[in-house]
Amino acid sequence: MLLIFLSAVIIIPVLLGWGKLLEDILKTRLCEGISGKILLGIFGISIIWTVLAFFLPLNLFIEIPTLFIGLFYFVKEKIYHVLHSLLRKKYWLFGSSCFLILFCSSFYPYILDHFGYYFPSIQWLRECGLVKGISNLDLVLGQMSIWHIFQAGFSNFSDPFLRINAVLLIVYLFYIFEKKSWIQLCFVTIFLLFSQSPSPDLPVIIFSLIVLNEILFANKNISMLFAFSVFVFAIKPTMIWLPILTFLYSAFIVKSHFKTLILGSIVFFIFCLKNIWTFGYPIFPISIIDFGVSWKPNQELLKSSSEYAILKTFDNQYSHEEIQKFSPFEYAKNWLFLDGIKSVINCLFIVSLFVFTVFTFIKRNKIITFIWVSVIVKSILALSFSAQYRFFIDVFFLIIFVMLLNYFNIKKAIFIYSILMIFFTGFITFPSLIAKIIPSYRMSSYMGGFKFEQLYKPSTYEYKKYHTFKVGNLRFNVSQKYPFNFDTPTPAISESFVFDYQKAGIFPQLIDENNIKKGFISKKMTENEKKQLKKATDKITNSYK
Repeated sequence: MLLIFLSAVIIIPVLLGWGKLLEDILKTRLCEGISGKILLGIFGISIIWTVLAFFLPLNLFIEIPTLFIGLFYFVKEKIYHVLHSLLRKKYWLFGSSCFLILFCSSFYPYILDHFGYYFPSIQWLRECGLVKGISNLDLVLGQMSIWHIFQAGFSNFSDPFLRINAVLLIVYLFYIFEKKSWIQLCFVTIFLLFSQSPSPDLPVIIFSLIVLNEILFANKNISMLFAFSVFVFAIKPTMIWLPILTFLYSAFIVKSHFKTLILGSIVFFIFCLKNIWTFGYPIFPISIIDFGVSWKPNQELLKSSSEYAILKTFDNQYSHEEIQKFSPFEYAKNWLFLDGIKSVINCLFIVSLFVFTVFTFIKRNKIITFIWVSVIVKSILALSFSAQYRFFIDVFFLIIFVMLLNYFNIKKAIFIYSILMIFFTGFITFPSLIAKIIPSYRMSSYMGGFKFEQLYKPSTYEYKKYHTFKVGNLRFNVSQKYPFNFDTPTPAISESFVFDYQKAGIFPQLIDENNIKKGFISKKMTENEKKQLKKATDKITNSYK
């Protein structure tokens, strides 16, 4: 807890300083107040680091100048005076909330993507920056979310335990208290579940609620609102509804000039360029708009990934062959009535859309109608590609926020907040109880209990057991008897991909065997390389015996 607190004490003033600097440069702001400056600082640093990551690793040589510039402007502009005056208001509520955020974020990370995607992405960004064709090494790494770029830049000194989401939750409190948007205080309790890992789900949900609130209260800073909406989309493309909404708001409510879309278009261009560089196509993981780059991933592996996404849609309860035989009615029925808690979530999603549709029809409000259109477009896309609940969980928060916004005052919010805070803090502290109550919620089995050391530093896992192999010109590591490579030295390949490559008859190779930063391509294996890979897969298989 103490070290996460120190991270927040360093990072928040830096973000404030950068936010003030960017307000002066861009002559615009996302919203008024301290929180507006912090959000602009997050936006600016993330975009700058994304551009730098094409050329440089995000190591101390990037982090230290960023810290210095931010702190310099924080002191120069005397922003600490405004920060102090804000914290004096309702300090007991703000202070207790921060304490619980620090406490809950100090537990072990438990989201599986932390080990297979978040940590490895950050590790590559720290050591090499954005690597061309890295999806050929491990397809998942082709995502390289901008949120992980932001986390990687602060992970050398300021936040080595990767708790940037805890810092973000404190920033979110600033916004809630400044705008007196008390309904959002209740959301903080649920967001505690995302505080132990740099999950991009948390920032996109928080940022989308902030933009939504600004639109509902007639914020006219369209250039920054649209750019920030595209930034949220760039963190996680399942948030496609947000730039659609902001565009509709800009065109039909504010009726702003097309020039206000320029900054957002630049952000979108950087996002597409990043994906082409790491994945070979503009939007991960969809192989559309082929520019014919030599480092794009093998089509057979993309097909396999698509099939896996369909299996995940049905929680691996049906085979791919069974799913292909479903009629449209069976497809919908089996998705809605899966075994376990995911069936409840799926049914709630459909019910929520129906209720929100009725609400929109009754209100007959132009902005709410635009929100409905945006959500329906996003829902159709999500259900078409991979209807996993994690791709539409943001819709629940959006609908609750819009429908209940005018019914929450501070007394109601604090009452519900207190109940939810007790529940979710208890859930994180005693996960075994939840495992007994909801056996189908498998994530609870991965959650670690409280340790006294957490009061000083957050709990983290260490494994560092791995095999080293060589196929062609690539020497690589594979975690020993564990499916993910969260602390395996780079270059590392997940064992599942090793077997996929063997089946496809291809294997990643270095573009320049003397410089790993030049990237990877996929090549058909020679007979000798097939033998080398066979030895590797045999050793991986035998290690489990």
